[in-house]
Amino acid sequence: MASKITVERRLMFRKSALERLYDAYEALLKGGVKSYVIDDRQLTRLDLPALADEIREMEREVDELTALAEGQRPRKAWGVIPRDW
Repeated sequence: MASKITVERRLMFRKSALERLYDAYEALLKGGVKSYVIDDRQLTRLDLPALADEIREMEREVDELTALAEGQRPRKAWGVIPRDW
């Protein structure tokens, strides 16, 4: 498990990236620009669904890191496999 300092640093990074994603989405939505560049990715107006997916993923990561920073345990994934004995 990562240290508290590492978790907080990751959280700060993800929050700033999420703000840039929000800005890009709003700019594309308003029609002020036809394309937007974030780091090495270029998004066009037709890529709004892809950008929305990235925002959802980043929000999920921020929520998980926030919970981890507040001392909550990370989620554990588990599944049930039905068997016919």
